Amino acid sequence: YGFINTCLKSLVVEKYGEETWEKLRLQAGVQDSFMTFEVYKDEITMQLVDKACKVLGVPADIVLREFGKYFFEFCKRSGYDHMLRTLGGNLYEFIENLDALHSYLSLSYQAKKYIQVLVLFCFFPQEMNAPSFRVEKNEDGSMHLHYYSDRRGLCHIVPGIISAAALDFFNIEISMKIVNQTEEEERTGKKEHIVFLVTQNPLFPCKERNEFSSSSQCLVDSEKQTESQLNKEDLEKAKNAIGDRGNSVCPVKKSHWKTLRGIITLGKGRLLRGFDPVYPKSLWIDTKTFCNGLPFHMVFDKELKVKQAGVSIQKIVPGLQTMGISLDQYFRILHPEVPFTISSIQKFINSQFVFQTRREMMPESWKERPMLELRGQMMWMEPLQCMLYLCSPLLRSLHELEERQMHIADIAPHDVTRDLILLNQQRLAEMELSNQLERKKEELRILSKHLEEEKKKTEALLYAMLPQHVANQLKEGKRVEAGEFKECTILFSDVVTFTNICAQCEPIQIVLMLNSMYLRFDRLTTVHDVYKVETIGDAYMVVGGVPVPVPTHAERVANFALGMIMAAKGVQNPVSGNPIQIRVGIHTGPVLAGVVGEKMPRYCLFGDTVNIASRMESHGVPSKIHLSSSAYQCLKYKNFEITERGEIEVKGKGKMHTYFLIRNKSATENEIMGRP
Repeated sequence: YGFINTCLKSLVVEKYGEETWEKLRLQAGVQDSFMTFEVYKDEITMQLVDKACKVLGVPADIVLREFGKYFFEFCKRSGYDHMLRTLGGNLYEFIENLDALHSYLSLSYQAKKYIQVLVLFCFFPQEMNAPSFRVEKNEDGSMHLHYYSDRRGLCHIVPGIISAAALDFFNIEISMKIVNQTEEEERTGKKEHIVFLVTQNPLFPCKERNEFSSSSQCLVDSEKQTESQLNKEDLEKAKNAIGDRGNSVCPVKKSHWKTLRGIITLGKGRLLRGFDPVYPKSLWIDTKTFCNGLPFHMVFDKELKVKQAGVSIQKIVPGLQTMGISLDQYFRILHPEVPFTISSIQKFINSQFVFQTRREMMPESWKERPMLELRGQMMWMEPLQCMLYLCSPLLRSLHELEERQMHIADIAPHDVTRDLILLNQQRLAEMELSNQLERKKEELRILSKHLEEEKKKTEALLYAMLPQHVANQLKEGKRVEAGEFKECTILFSDVVTFTNICAQCEPIQIVLMLNSMYLRFDRLTTVHDVYKVETIGDAYMVVGGVPVPVPTHAERVANFALGMIMAAKGVQNPVSGNPIQIRVGIHTGPVLAGVVGEKMPRYCLFGDTVNIASRMESHGVPSKIHLSSSAYQCLKYKNFEITERGEIEVKGKGKMHTYFLIRNKSATENEIMGRP
């Protein structure tokens, strides 16, 4: 399920950041998000794990172990810790009941919503052939955990998850190592069989450890006093009872005093004797009542010969009324995937068994119906040398009940399957609603992402038209006040003989020429960090020191002007086929700047400085950069080569002393053009 991949993404993002996840995701070729209840191919998870190892530079076993630990915490944060805590009172019981939890979840939730809890230990949903677990206690207090899976290479997740559960739920540290790894032959369908040796040591809280260390002598004295008061026979029984109840999964050697602490009621000093059940001398139930009260049960011997069956299962499978028939003729084992032999069943006796009827042995009326499945537990009866299978119909909904033409009345009143079938109708509706909400959430996330992209495009377009701080003020609905700049440098340029060119060319040729020229100029504004004010026809206007005042405004505009002259050589005159020629004029002085208009607002400059800069351009010389005296004063000590033009008559200004900018003595052509 997507729950797995979502967790892996969360781990990478939390530990290594969004950039690492994005890099990993792109290398693996997978999407950015996953639907929780959606089933995805195994290859996606395998690819993510493989790329995580390469990107992070960590071996696969360490990545999987860390993923296992994180996945346990991820499931806890998702709200499933309460369900998992109830599986058993110790680690042995906890692991022993994992397959049973899987079976229950697949029944109750139709292998969808809460099946993701199971993924915590089985990693894949039932419909995708989930792994299985079997645990064995050893005499030295350790245990062997058998892990069966048909997916090779994922076994290292198990130690990470189990160790995290042991520490969180039972306050014990465990170590797990692989002692055997074989190709499975006993089980059908499970190709990999990994055996882990699990050993544990208890973790005492700091307070308890301090009490032990600070009052050790007192404990010794108390131990001696208590031993003398306890009856040896009662003490032995109590110790055995405590051991039988399995309070420790992989028992560690305890001190005598520690054992006494465990069997005496705190503060009352009364011995807690172990629970000894009382059995009647004879069974006070007749055969008929037993078969009616447990309508779905079967008893069979070592040769799989049926000795007894409940009334409901007899009704569905009439062949069972013939005692002594072979059980494997009428049923096959779906789970666990083992051969139908008494030895295989005994080996996995702690697992829940799922039987399915064989179609060829069913009555004619069942030929078109789905086969009946039974789920229950096996109990070996040593005195009788027979196996008791206590089971119930494996039905998830009223629809499945109707498909098999069965009724609620066919199930015993005490069987919770009746309640599960009825309750599951509402749960299925809730799950479908949850799926729809998650799909809508994902759609909204994608729309939000697209909206954010469009917003960035809009802002980029707005920032191209107005200074960023001005645009932000307008977006916030604020009024942009006009600002006075005491000193800035303004540049104007135009194309020589532009009027004649327009008269001899098609309009589209003029557009292409200007576009080619302006694209080059626009790139240079970024290179030299000057602000493009506007273009009118062939006229191009930029300013340095506005809207952000800088002391190097004149140098920036001068370098930009030199770049313009060089760039213009790459633009072709559509009439003559030769490179176009431009005139450039520069002037330095004060201006007033502000936003004009509301429908199409523009950031405009006002003042005599603008007029003089325009006159420098109109009175300039082709392929030359014309400087006013104020611009010259700003540049004369800045490592530029400048020649004097002398006094000229300027329209509306009278005589003015002007100059020509030749080159930058300290910058290369590539630096001026912004080329590497």
